[in-house]
Amino acid sequence: MAKGRLSMRKTKEILRLKFFHKRSNRKIAKSCGASRSTIADYLSRAEKAGLAWPQIETMDEGAIEAKLFPHQPKETKSGRKMPPMEVMHLELRKKGVTLQLLWHEYKYVNPEGYQYSQYCDLYRQWCQKLDVSLRQRHRAGEKLFIDYAGQTVPIINPATGDSKEAQIFLATLGASNYTFAEASPSQELPFWIQSHIHAFEYFEGIPELLIPDNLKSGVSKACRYEPDLNPTYHELAMHYGTTIIPARVRKPKDKAKVENAVKVAESWILAALRKHTFFSMTELNQAISHKLEDLNNRKFQKLDTTRRELFLTIDKPVLRPLPRHCYEYADWTKSRVNMDYHIEVDRHHYSVPYQLVRELLDVRITVTVVEVLHKNRRVVSHVRSYEQGGQTTLTEHMPKSHQKYLEWTPSRLLSWAEKNGPNTSRLFNKIMKTKTHPEQAFRSCLGIMRLEKPYSAERLEAACTRAFFIKSYAYKSVESILKNGLDQLPPPFEEAQIRKTPVNHPNIRGNQYYS
Repeated sequence: MAKGRLSMRKTKEILRLKFFHKRSNRKIAKSCGASRSTIADYLSRAEKAGLAWPQIETMDEGAIEAKLFPHQPKETKSGRKMPPMEVMHLELRKKGVTLQLLWHEYKYVNPEGYQYSQYCDLYRQWCQKLDVSLRQRHRAGEKLFIDYAGQTVPIINPATGDSKEAQIFLATLGASNYTFAEASPSQELPFWIQSHIHAFEYFEGIPELLIPDNLKSGVSKACRYEPDLNPTYHELAMHYGTTIIPARVRKPKDKAKVENAVKVAESWILAALRKHTFFSMTELNQAISHKLEDLNNRKFQKLDTTRRELFLTIDKPVLRPLPRHCYEYADWTKSRVNMDYHIEVDRHHYSVPYQLVRELLDVRITVTVVEVLHKNRRVVSHVRSYEQGGQTTLTEHMPKSHQKYLEWTPSRLLSWAEKNGPNTSRLFNKIMKTKTHPEQAFRSCLGIMRLEKPYSAERLEAACTRAFFIKSYAYKSVESILKNGLDQLPPPFEEAQIRKTPVNHPNIRGNQYYS
């Protein structure tokens, strides 16, 4: 038997010299720097494994080594051996299970078995032979790793023949490697959120943590310690009762699960569909769904189980239940309150309490509702309007003076004017007719009404009379007359003198003058 293992490179060279070049053991030993007994042992092992040169040539060194030195559970002279490593590896993914607990259970059945330190060393040596993604230990139902595949799939428009690339969203559970995949038009926020919802529904539960890459749709500003999450993505996590911990920038080991899932999906799903032509997103997702089932039901190369079996036994029992209602997508933005105590959303104005004028508020926008928040507290909710240039105003948001102003209607203004005096009524009617916009007329009349308090109803009637006779139909004219005491002077002409312009008069030329 060989006293020690040669390097894997020398192993293949020994077999090449023997089986291909037909060299003697002595010459092979001299060429490879090994003893003849070692060469004989290696050739004997190759013969028992049934290896021949055409087969050896296509194998890598690792595969040859595995054939020559197959793994066997270590035993001592007393017959001690380890339990099946695959069983230990899967048990450790269950919540609360540790190596120490497994060792105690092992020692209870095997009192003469390995001590704790050697038990752990043997398990860790076995783990080193697993792929990185399988080697990582994650608690059941704890982490969901999320990313997009680098490869895209073209969607052909049957009408124009144009092609658009579909993005492939992937989500993989840490403990079981159970994977979800779907195609979407882009990586923008609405599709990012929609794919998360579909993933939760596919898993029929919610994991404790979401581990996304630092995609802009999910992370507004990447940071190793305190990344800024997109408000919509954060709201999604709150709705489903989970937590987002983005992977660190340029730390691929943080998301080895999904990195491996991307490679597997590109090999077993996207590459398998490479010869298909798709004309709609629905058609593509149906094809992905079929391939995804095959992937989740396929056995691992180094574990005698499938993703689905692990999911059903490890992850699914501890996933949090789905909420009663699905998350409703909402955009978040910031808007500063204008002087008229309104904010603008998609060119429509919504009122907020007037005390918040000039404040910068958070606005949550859904298909049906516009919610306004100040310091994380909702201050108002409006039914969303798609009328551009319009406004939605609640009376309680106005100052008291504005609320009183709204209480006045044209008929009420004219009724008040009639009570004050005939010329006040005549002036109000004239203002209503001459102003281009009703709002201007209301303000002028309300201003004139307020002049009654500092002066009197009699003086206001007299001022309105003078303003009407001089054809000055404005609030400022009435105010100026009262300030300067002109209302107390005799009128410049009698009311009876106000008549229509005479038709026959020496100063009137008439139309015949121009003929």
